[in-house]
Amino acid sequence: MQSTLENNRKVPAHFSGHETFPLRQMWLKKVVDQSTIDGLVPKSVFTDKNAIATFGVGKNMVSSIRHWAQACGILEEATTKEFELTKLASLILSDNGFDPYAEHPSTAWLIHWHLAGKCLRSTTWYWLFNHVKMPAFTRKDLEGVLAIYANEIVPEHRLSPATLERDLEVCLRSYAPRSSSGSPEDYAEPLLGEIGLLQEIHKGQYAFRRGPKASLHLGIFTFALMDFWEQRANGLSALAFENIMYSEGSPGRVFKLDEESVAQYLIELSDRTEGVLTWTDSAGLRQIHKKVLTVTEHENFKDKMIGWAYDK
Repeated sequence: MQSTLENNRKVPAHFSGHETFPLRQMWLKKVVDQSTIDGLVPKSVFTDKNAIATFGVGKNMVSSIRHWAQACGILEEATTKEFELTKLASLILSDNGFDPYAEHPSTAWLIHWHLAGKCLRSTTWYWLFNHVKMPAFTRKDLEGVLAIYANEIVPEHRLSPATLERDLEVCLRSYAPRSSSGSPEDYAEPLLGEIGLLQEIHKGQYAFRRGPKASLHLGIFTFALMDFWEQRANGLSALAFENIMYSEGSPGRVFKLDEESVAQYLIELSDRTEGVLTWTDSAGLRQIHKKVLTVTEHENFKDKMIGWAYDK
């Protein structure tokens, strides 16, 4: 059964929290290192008098680290006093995880998926990769359009232009770092810079890099596809190629892939997923079919895809 996707997803409105700092490579690991054996992280670790020493950064950066850990799906609310590490955080960033120091490109792709696909606390990221169609743009080009979008999703709150400008600036710098800056901290390469989704083609002018992504492993694409299916097409046994390629929040849109690349991923995953996902191309109707899975089987399959992306 294949039918229309749900288009009524409520996008959370979150345009601040990063304190104007793009995500750095070691920040998420610093958070994971603060967890107890039970995977809990006391909220006080970000606010007590030792926080600056604990994380080795200034006060505003500590707040930024907390924000990024939540936005990237590393921490979830547990109690009023504690966060809980997510399963993904433990799998990848624990000392014996797949990529404790966030050096593998699959880690950056997963983080990008959480920011621009899942949109936990990163509305501007989601909007940029799902709604901006311009071939090239400056921050100024985007500010007015983002303000209209923000007003549509939270009409009851008028966000200040300065808030949206800062969020856009951090978003763009996350993928295309400033070439020069007065602050030594800005020389640190943001984690998302390496995946090459956005380039600064002239000073202050940006463009998406569309097309095949050599470092995007099929396991990460499949993980994102399963996430997308769960969020937007739960209950459907098949998804049309066009939905995976073009729908809002889809892997095709979020990863800025072309049709040939998406088709190649779908054909290959049909051979690699042991019957969980099957590609069909009949009479011009291209679809991916999903085997009926229990909740546990679904999660185990996603974990398996993550492990495959790290050769585990």
